[in-house]
Amino acid sequence: MFVPESAYGPTNNCVGIGNILRQRGHTVIFAAEASWEGKLEALGFVEDLVHLAPPPEPDPDAPEEAAGQFWIDFIRDTSPVFRLPTIEQITGFIQPTWQALIDGAMYCQPQLEQIIARQRPDVVVQDNVSGFAALMTAGVPFVKSVSCQPLEMKGPDVPPTFSGLPSDDRSQWGDYRAEYERAHRPMFQAFDDWMQSCGAPPLPDLEFVHDSAHLNLYLYPEVADYTDRRPLDSTWHRLDSSVRATDAPFELPEHLRTSDATSKLVYLSLGSLGSADIDLMKRLVSVLGRTHHRFIVSKGPLADDYELPTNMWGAAQVPQTNVLPLVDLVITHGGNNTTTEAFHFGKPMILLPLFWDQYDNAQRVHELGYGIRLSTYGFDDDELIGAVERLLADTALAQRMAANAEVIRGRSGTVKAADLIEALAKG
Repeated sequence: MFVPESAYGPTNNCVGIGNILRQRGHTVIFAAEASWEGKLEALGFVEDLVHLAPPPEPDPDAPEEAAGQFWIDFIRDTSPVFRLPTIEQITGFIQPTWQALIDGAMYCQPQLEQIIARQRPDVVVQDNVSGFAALMTAGVPFVKSVSCQPLEMKGPDVPPTFSGLPSDDRSQWGDYRAEYERAHRPMFQAFDDWMQSCGAPPLPDLEFVHDSAHLNLYLYPEVADYTDRRPLDSTWHRLDSSVRATDAPFELPEHLRTSDATSKLVYLSLGSLGSADIDLMKRLVSVLGRTHHRFIVSKGPLADDYELPTNMWGAAQVPQTNVLPLVDLVITHGGNNTTTEAFHFGKPMILLPLFWDQYDNAQRVHELGYGIRLSTYGFDDDELIGAVERLLADTALAQRMAANAEVIRGRSGTVKAADLIEALAKG
């Protein structure tokens, strides 16, 4: 049974691993959030879904809320915070997000207990930054899967999680950690008390999810990991990538095909949340529309609200794992799913982080030379175009990333994870 966070990155990670287990004849259950109804069953999984909050009271005088409207409103209301330094985002975004996740975990506790009693899983796999007491008391092996950036596994010699601070300059680490603890200590204590009241063991200090005594997985390529700075015990296993094989096929639209070798193909995606910032998306396509390169654009939930220039094609959602092999460069928000998939297919990146671990990915890719981090709201037009041209012209980088990708794909992260979970389930 997989319990993913209600976001595309964690869910896609679980889908990739779960699909291998399903192909081996196992019954794979998703206790996902209710908005995933029908999407996982269509892939061959059993859905036994949970609600993370009470349904809103219907308003007879208001039109029915469109799918995705919650996130559109969320980005509209929160995007001013994304313009602030990461230390100022702690109270403006990070702490309130943790509180919302905790509230959801507490609300769905009875539902998860019922699902576990009903489905009787042999092993439970959680890919969620917030813990669930029901999984810790299920009486079966518990697997922790981390599909966020690996600074989630903290250590004194790596930068603070969510800070986006450089690895080789510790001057701001202490201030960030102190502000993070100040903002989160009371909330952590209350959640830890609740966890223990449900029969779960104490949480690690200032952490909101337990490690597993059995098996911990994390998703990140070795070439960008912090293995020399942050050792992990033998329960931890790295998946260099975890790419699902369930995306729809993709064929390059006719108007983007060309024999001009100087016109490269670029993928633009700010993720399911970032693409809801329509002003940012409009600015990006306007600037990039002035180049002679071609673009595939993941337009997001407001796809119908803006047009693309003639050198672009896009849709509200695109089958990313079948688009990435075709392109020469990725412009991304730095979500862990897109970042690790770009490594998997050997594509350099321009990173425009917005929130959470996106800053950590952007900084890591930049400091290792696999891409360029820009100020998401502060970049100059020429700065973005220059970054595009510089990365597309860097043949040495392209060769290095292609060589890395061959190694990453050869390690078969989804198969490795399925093997480990299967062995644990068999005892």
